Amino acid sequence: MNLALSFRPNTLSEILGQYELVEVFQKFITMQKLPHSLFFGVAGSGKTSFARAIAKEFGLDFYEFDGGNFKLEELRKILDNYKNSLYKPLIFIDEIHRLNKTQQEMLLIPMENYRCILIGASTENPYFVLSSGIRSRSMLFKFKALGVKELEILLKRVQEKLNFTLEEEAKDFLVKSGDARTMLNLIEFVLVLDENHISLSNLKKLKSDTNSEGVSSKDTHYLLASALIKSLRGSDVDAGLYYLARLIEGGESADFIARRLVIFASEDVGNADSNALILATSTLNAVKNIGYPEARIILAQCVVYLASAPKSNSSYKAINEALHFVKNNPLLEIPAYLNNNAPQSKDYLYPHDFGGYVEQKYLSQALKFYHSKGIGEEKRLLENLQKLKSN
Repeated sequence: MNLALSFRPNTLSEILGQYELVEVFQKFITMQKLPHSLFFGVAGSGKTSFARAIAKEFGLDFYEFDGGNFKLEELRKILDNYKNSLYKPLIFIDEIHRLNKTQQEMLLIPMENYRCILIGASTENPYFVLSSGIRSRSMLFKFKALGVKELEILLKRVQEKLNFTLEEEAKDFLVKSGDARTMLNLIEFVLVLDENHISLSNLKKLKSDTNSEGVSSKDTHYLLASALIKSLRGSDVDAGLYYLARLIEGGESADFIARRLVIFASEDVGNADSNALILATSTLNAVKNIGYPEARIILAQCVVYLASAPKSNSSYKAINEALHFVKNNPLLEIPAYLNNNAPQSKDYLYPHDFGGYVEQKYLSQALKFYHSKGIGEEKRLLENLQKLKSN
């Protein structure tokens, strides 16, 4: 018996942990209006089960794909079968973040025309790994890791059905094992060792490394990634290496870590050291082609560099201020001489004709978003600007 499949929830009411989401989707089903959705959260939090329950209660045919082995031709065949039908299939793509750019773009038209209902699941935040086209067509729902309380409920269901005895220490070990799937798999195979009783000693034979909590445990990869970034921001090399090691030992993918380092290089180092973004981007490209264990060396090199680099968030703050202004103020009229199609374009002053700089208004209203901190290379850039404008 495959316990992970046998105890998979069949209805939304059987879902553990995601109580607010259950309430939301029950309302969707009642109103017969279902959005394209992106589920993200730690492994074992019930994303696939949730999607299956939705399909069943909404009365939709359910088709499951793996993002790592996704084939567009298979999806096209499914959609063709529903071409002349008012009935829509529910397309579920697990690990949707593994789709390449072309595959993501091919989903946009079926999503726009609602030829299907798409639900994607990911252990990574879709904001960082999916195109804006998919995100704009979908609702984003975050799944919480199942807590001890929820896993205790599930354990009780399994024990009542399979009728085995359980040591108290073994119970604690199981409900702290990380997630529902891990716990069910442990139960399934520990019962092979003794079909009537679960002991702590037998559990440890199957999962002895209790220090390696994995990315689905209480210390999720989100918390560890946050600790890594904060350590780098604080220029603590050793703390950065420690949290990097925790992520690696927990089974986190190298490209997930590298993407966070790329973001950090731009957000927190910025132009104080422009080589930081180059190194981080090179790290991301490298680990996509070089797996563990060697990828650990590349990641460590990047972590050491970023922790040691001068820090400036001037660019990060500047774009946030600019976006805030654009969202909360009337749009400014673009000066006519900046428009190549306007007669006034002849009045545009071409900087190269003036030695590289000429005073000229590029905004119809004076605005100031960028404030250099004068750190590292950012100091040189500021001096360049001041020198240009003083000549």
